[in-house]
Amino acid sequence: MKALITRKIGMTSVIDENGEAIAVTLLSATPNVVTQVKDNEKDGYMAMQLGFEQGKNVGKAQAGHFKTANFMPKIVREIRINEIDENQGVGEKLLADIFSVGDVIDATGISKGKGFAGTIKRHNFKRGRKTHGGRSYRRPGSIGSMYPQHIFKGKKMAGHMGHEQRTVKRLKVALVDTDLNVIGIKGAVPGARKGIVLLQETK
Repeated sequence: MKALITRKIGMTSVIDENGEAIAVTLLSATPNVVTQVKDNEKDGYMAMQLGFEQGKNVGKAQAGHFKTANFMPKIVREIRINEIDENQGVGEKLLADIFSVGDVIDATGISKGKGFAGTIKRHNFKRGRKTHGGRSYRRPGSIGSMYPQHIFKGKKMAGHMGHEQRTVKRLKVALVDTDLNVIGIKGAVPGARKGIVLLQETK
């Protein structure tokens, strides 16, 4: 299972082999360190724990946990795996070159927060008419019936929009620069600049 924790740099465009300009999201892929490998016998499931970027002021419990890897990460993510790779033991570094151009991946990140939004912006509701005495322009309208006397959970209403974990599936790797530790993904990736993006090989 190929996986890498990256940090979003921004977007640009590149020219492909057909001479067409395509939008590409650039991700900083500084080396990830394997901090733990879990197996069925000890943990009940198989997973690989990755650490990203050097951390500061790491607590004693975390310092003890990461001592084996000889690396104190700032960000940690766990990825489920089907089999344990001997080349990806504790302390091993994963570089940008684990992905190659043309690979199909899933990108997971925290979407941009939009604050408190109404139903038109948040759920694409239509506005009310502005003629023939209409006064309800951007109001949500009726939110319930006479019975039962409560609002059902999940009702589409105004509220906090964005800042949620989102995964965009089946994106293609368009660029891999091992010198600069940069990966380019064709299309848009969730999150703002400098946000954390987890790349995983599409299952």
